[in-house]
Amino acid sequence: MLLLISPDSVEEALDCAKAAEHLDIVDVKKPDEGSLGANFPWVIREIRTAVPADKPVSATVGDVPYKPGTVAQAALGAAVSGATYIKVGLYGCTTPEQAVEVMRGVVRAVKEYRPDALVVASGYADSHRIGCVNPLALPEIARRSGADAAMLDTAVKDGTRLFDHVPPEACAEFVRLAHDAGLLAALAGSIKVQDLGVLTRIGTDIVGVRGAVCEGGDRNTGRIRPELVAAFRAEMDRRATEHATAVTAAS
Repeated sequence: MLLLISPDSVEEALDCAKAAEHLDIVDVKKPDEGSLGANFPWVIREIRTAVPADKPVSATVGDVPYKPGTVAQAALGAAVSGATYIKVGLYGCTTPEQAVEVMRGVVRAVKEYRPDALVVASGYADSHRIGCVNPLALPEIARRSGADAAMLDTAVKDGTRLFDHVPPEACAEFVRLAHDAGLLAALAGSIKVQDLGVLTRIGTDIVGVRGAVCEGGDRNTGRIRPELVAAFRAEMDRRATEHATAVTAAS
């Protein structure tokens, strides 16, 4: 399971760089513009420069509307700015067909510029609160559009978490559907350290966190701390070892 950490500034990215050995992907977003709020191109470039070259940089394109051309252009901007994971929050898409249309434009724009970039179709566990596509439709949307990964996050950051809206058994189905389609499965949404056992068991490929590694556990007012990143990774590794031991014993 890969650990994706989301700094919202160059200063926080430097803190991530101090904990680089404990994380796998640095994700650039702007939390005050939404769950998957897009940051400025120059911030993506500066963060790309600030973190070790062997750490991929991910960038969110935003909680996007159903405007395929606008979104494709924004996604290309993120790739040109140095991101190798391009995440699109399908906020304004109310049907799978709309979501596929948006994502096909993103895939073409990004892959024509950088074929090795990974495109992530992101949906929302609390889709019922904003009227966007059903979470379990995301793997098929990603497959049909040629994306590389399907992701779930939460749209409304009000203290509720991923499992409050999509329980563990439904998340397991999401992961299974993604894997059956040949995709990576990423989960986020106020993930806490106590969720790692479930996330490991269901085979999650990427776990995205921010609040869990910020001072006071607050994604908005707290700052990412290297020691909290290290502690979170240590628990990830412990859970992975525990799970592997259990699987071996069962076989």
